[in-house]
Amino acid sequence: MAIEKVGVIGAGQMGNGIAHVFALAGFEVLLNDISQDALDKAVALIDRNLERQVSREKISAEDKKTAMGRISTTLTLTDLGQTDLVIEAATERETVKQAIFEDLVPHLKPDTILTSNTSSISITRLASRTDRPEKFMGFHFMNPVPVMQLVELIRGIATDEATYKALHEVVRKLGKTAASAEDFPAFIVNRILMPMINEAVYTLYEGVGNVKSIDESLKLGANHPMGPLELADFIGLDTCLAIMNVLHDGLADTKYRPCPLLTKYVEAGWLGRKTGRGFYDYRGETPVPTR
Repeated sequence: MAIEKVGVIGAGQMGNGIAHVFALAGFEVLLNDISQDALDKAVALIDRNLERQVSREKISAEDKKTAMGRISTTLTLTDLGQTDLVIEAATERETVKQAIFEDLVPHLKPDTILTSNTSSISITRLASRTDRPEKFMGFHFMNPVPVMQLVELIRGIATDEATYKALHEVVRKLGKTAASAEDFPAFIVNRILMPMINEAVYTLYEGVGNVKSIDESLKLGANHPMGPLELADFIGLDTCLAIMNVLHDGLADTKYRPCPLLTKYVEAGWLGRKTGRGFYDYRGETPVPTR
């Protein structure tokens, strides 16, 4: 399975980071989104992030120029049909992902590998909506993609060994580390991380501590680089809630019940950094706790 051209669906936070690392590693990248504005912003952000790597002497100016030349964009999903590997990085909603795969499948080459960057949704269930469950896997990158070294590889019940080996080799070429996870809700990283964040929100909800004290306690008391509420804002509170709902529904255990305060913030549209407000208000010069 020679993988040379990669299609990335979704030009948001994860999609543009995935496009960045693949282009830098020598793959041809076709980035797709339903919005031209999103595509333009993604390409501009990739350019800025590559320039930051140049300024830090992690790559050369020529490396940056070559990587940017490997990235092309399209508004037409079916254009991804001739790629060797497709990585879906759309919003964390199963119905959206299913619709994307159903629209794309008729246009794919027979040997194209399909993957999802989902952080929690069943790979087996997503694969069942395609014509190639044996060539379907979870391909979960961590945010921010150019910085984080881990990639979770999740096999569905039908995934064959050749597909797994091909993606393991892709991870090696990206200079990252693969961790194999079973197809259970939220896999490894988010199965552990999201309940911690949810418990931090409960700690805030119950008045045990305020935003600042909770984050400082974990940073200084557990040596975490970011506090859990700060991290939730970085991830996106809507994403955190979606993953907690998947855990709660999929494992049927009350310990995964999303905190009502997390739900309230999402209902208010306070989703974190991307909307300017979450557990912190980012609209001024420095973030200010909202509780």
